[in-house]
Amino acid sequence: MRNVTAASVQFEHQPGDKEANLAKIRHFVEQAAQRNVEMIVFPECCITGYLFLKQLSHEQLKELAEPVFDGPSSQFLMALAKEYKMTIGAGLVEMDDGGTMYNTYVVAMPDGRFERHRKIHCFISEHISCGSEFTVFDTPHGCRAAVLTCYDNNLGENVRIAALKGAEVLLAPHQAGGCKTPSPYCMGVIERSLWDNRKLEPEAIEAEFKGPKGRQWLMTWLPARAHDNGLFLIFSNGVGVDGDEIRTGNAMILDPYGRVLTETFKADDCMVVAELNASLRDNCTGVRWIKTRRPDLYAMLAMPTGLELDIRSSRFPDEAGAARE
Repeated sequence: MRNVTAASVQFEHQPGDKEANLAKIRHFVEQAAQRNVEMIVFPECCITGYLFLKQLSHEQLKELAEPVFDGPSSQFLMALAKEYKMTIGAGLVEMDDGGTMYNTYVVAMPDGRFERHRKIHCFISEHISCGSEFTVFDTPHGCRAAVLTCYDNNLGENVRIAALKGAEVLLAPHQAGGCKTPSPYCMGVIERSLWDNRKLEPEAIEAEFKGPKGRQWLMTWLPARAHDNGLFLIFSNGVGVDGDEIRTGNAMILDPYGRVLTETFKADDCMVVAELNASLRDNCTGVRWIKTRRPDLYAMLAMPTGLELDIRSSRFPDEAGAARE
């Protein structure tokens, strides 16, 4: 790996308005180019919108979904990637040749290559399928990257597999924070009025973003994903109104020791930039620990216990019965 200048973006998407959302992506790519960014990460489903997807019928989702990589959004990302010599990742709803839909994260690289990650743990709609493959690839910037989308990162096994496949940088697009949950110790709903009044009272909404509904929850587990696997981690998230919830943003970049290199608490669209110093991986804890694994003892990790639940019904079901993070 060599040093890479990376950016993480948080922005408030417009549900169903691809044109507006792609315009925001272009805006941030142009800003990033002025700072010599080589790799930029946008949130999960930021092209199509996210939470409103659960309300759409199968036919409505089909109208919103598009092919990857030949679809217009993928081609838009590739045109930007080539123009600005930057690797760009952003999320949308994909429809494959057989009509199956996925929550997909598209990565366009300046050398003309595409990669995609179909969210492994997808629960937003019964009409959108879960992916079943890990996405790890070489970039033109001298590093090997992986993509895990939102809930995919919650399971440590997924991040470890990415590391075992050689990932040095993890792209972690999310739509998280401010979520409804029965747990009294993580996330929770943020009052819409705090967001609406953010210009007049920024301290109030930023306190929520820094607290257990946002950053404090992230800090209970996100650094461990980076530290234990010796990865740089680029966390990108939605911010602001997403259906009946308020996303907390908290865009950040972590190093392989789980330390935060850069972050924002801003209650607005924002971008943070950091240099990923390759030398930090040379003797970091996670890289050394992985070398001392004893795979002969881990067969149980791949054995069903009988406790497994479908992702759509296992995570805090809401009134519509759709699993929620």
